[in-house]
Amino acid sequence: MLSKKTKYAIKALVLLAKHLDEPPMQIARISELEHIPRKFLEQILLELRKSGYLYSKKGAGGGYTLNKKPEDIFLVDILRITDGPIAMLPCASLNYYHKCEECHDELTCGIRKVFIEVRNATLKILGETSIAHIVNLEKTVNLE
Repeated sequence: MLSKKTKYAIKALVLLAKHLDEPPMQIARISELEHIPRKFLEQILLELRKSGYLYSKKGAGGGYTLNKKPEDIFLVDILRITDGPIAMLPCASLNYYHKCEECHDELTCGIRKVFIEVRNATLKILGETSIAHIVNLEKTVNLE
């Protein structure tokens, strides 16, 4: 299940992508428009800034803007920043691998094999889905 932290991070990035050609957006405005608790949003935006996805400007006219093009921000990266592993089992993870304590033989474990397939399918979709794609999906829905 997607955490609120990740969902809020994606919502904030989509909002900033929709306002790409505008001045930086203040945290209070993002919080208001996306119904995200401000203190929680501050932590999320700071994490995204430290990861290079956002630029922040202090003072009058300050706020947040995207530091990368929306088409260069992929969901797989945002999920890893906000939630860590993509895989549902530690033994199926690429970046956060840990052997399962109860596992007798990883090479023949059917559960592991299934969840590696799930991980691979998830990585493919998340790795191909950008913030720009989500913005375009939302535009398409509004046109219908």
